[in-house]
Amino acid sequence: MPQPELPLAVPEAAAAGLPLLPARMLNEFVYCPRLAYLEWVQGEWAENADTVEGRFAHRALARPGGDLPEADGIDDEARIHARSVTLSSERLGVIATLDLVEGEGGTVRPVDYKRGRRPHVATSAHLPERVQLGVQILLLREHGYACDEGILYFVESRERVTVRLNEELAAAVASAVNGLRLMAASARIPPPLEDSPKCPRCSLVGICMPDEVAWLRQGRVEPRPLAVARSEALPLIVQDNRARIAKDGETLTISVEGETIARARLAEVSQLVILGQAALTTPALHELMRREIPVSWHSTGGWFLGHTVGVGHRNVELRLHQWRRSFDDEFCLRFARGLVAAKIRNARTLIRRNWRGEEPPDAVLAQLDRDREQAERAGDLSALLGIEGLAARRYFAAFARCLSAGVPGRERFDAEGRNRRPPADPVNALLSFAYAMLARAWTVQLSAVGLDTYRGFYHQPRYGRPALALDMMEPFRPLVADSAVLLACNNGEIGPGDFLERAGAVALTPAGRKAIIAAFERRLEQEITHPVFGYRVSYRRLFEVQARLLGRYLAGEIPDLPHVTPR
Repeated sequence: MPQPELPLAVPEAAAAGLPLLPARMLNEFVYCPRLAYLEWVQGEWAENADTVEGRFAHRALARPGGDLPEADGIDDEARIHARSVTLSSERLGVIATLDLVEGEGGTVRPVDYKRGRRPHVATSAHLPERVQLGVQILLLREHGYACDEGILYFVESRERVTVRLNEELAAAVASAVNGLRLMAASARIPPPLEDSPKCPRCSLVGICMPDEVAWLRQGRVEPRPLAVARSEALPLIVQDNRARIAKDGETLTISVEGETIARARLAEVSQLVILGQAALTTPALHELMRREIPVSWHSTGGWFLGHTVGVGHRNVELRLHQWRRSFDDEFCLRFARGLVAAKIRNARTLIRRNWRGEEPPDAVLAQLDRDREQAERAGDLSALLGIEGLAARRYFAAFARCLSAGVPGRERFDAEGRNRRPPADPVNALLSFAYAMLARAWTVQLSAVGLDTYRGFYHQPRYGRPALALDMMEPFRPLVADSAVLLACNNGEIGPGDFLERAGAVALTPAGRKAIIAAFERRLEQEITHPVFGYRVSYRRLFEVQARLLGRYLAGEIPDLPHVTPR
């Protein structure tokens, strides 16, 4: 016979120094503890059609209206109809905004609006919704009102369901309050639901990654193709030094010398990238920060200088995991081995797929295989750096054989190999610019999920260097940046007129930058089959998947970070 659960006393929030629990979070906790943890403890949030529809259903109720008199001043003949009433209780440790409070004859009841139709279950409402309404009933009682029941109003079916606060529901409310408090205090995220029908409709599925985490931990459930919601927003890149970027209603306008040359709807902008000295107005910057749309700043030549965001991500817990791991030498070495081995494997794949030499590239492929094996066994970071450098020299010597004969500067690149700061030939200028774009993309993505881009595990901290972004971009250099350069060159998108040479340094012209930016963005949109999970995903969305999985790895939820190494 199971042992009955003993109820725990709810600590007063003020005495314990704890924030009041929103009633909505108790709904989420009963529905899915992991969802409540992500939202309440880690500060995660994402929109989907359901959340937007729910907010639309509450739009009229969000404005306070009517009057809720004090409990001891209610006339028995009074009729009460008050909207958007906020009540809290230190004793219960909860707070709630009641959509509507109605009553007559001295008795009141909360009305909670729900999107969708009434569920066809015995109780006419699911437990999470009943718990949320139960909290509202208890809050009204706590403030002295006579309240025994509440109403759930389902907007789509226009049905009212009466919910009475009985002993069973009161116990469920107390259990939810205690459970959420204890879960938050434990600082341990609950495991994901396994193959649950709740997950596909959840707005946080791309953050929670239930199937991916379960697959990497246990290998039992094949991941469904729902890792990241597709976004139609794309980067807006401005490279004219004379440009002025301003806000005009719901759009950004780009003008040059007073003439508007382009417009972009804010809802369709994922980030603003400024190359050079273009001007951004204060109202536009404020709106971008309010919408959490980052602004990336580059030199005219493409060197990544930094980025501007709003208040930033609130997931302090994730950054704590990151910093703790960064001081673990064994973890850093293991992580770096995986990065370098994946980078060498992907470099080998690019050479194999794009080789244009007369003889087969068997020798260089075999050498890269040996370099990868040595990287996987490296004894320390210094040795790993040496292995990576040797593999890079082999790779770039072979990279020249993947370029068409008519590519500008091919012979010089073949003779001198990779060079930078400043690049001395057109191919190196293209590679340096593409790497700057890749560093920007990873810096923005890692910041968006709550990680500190300046604290890495392989690249050591240095003033102004996004070390973690440089770590994570290593395996993607061949897959994204080098591939974009290769395709732009071999397809004839880049010509001799796209470069300027001064004092031994080669730079891209505005037309050349525009061509390589277009090639880079096309590459990010290209879909591949994920080598671990098996679903189709673009490189742009894959960056978010990898960043989220990195967070799960740092928190100890998954045993290793799976690297992307297409065959």
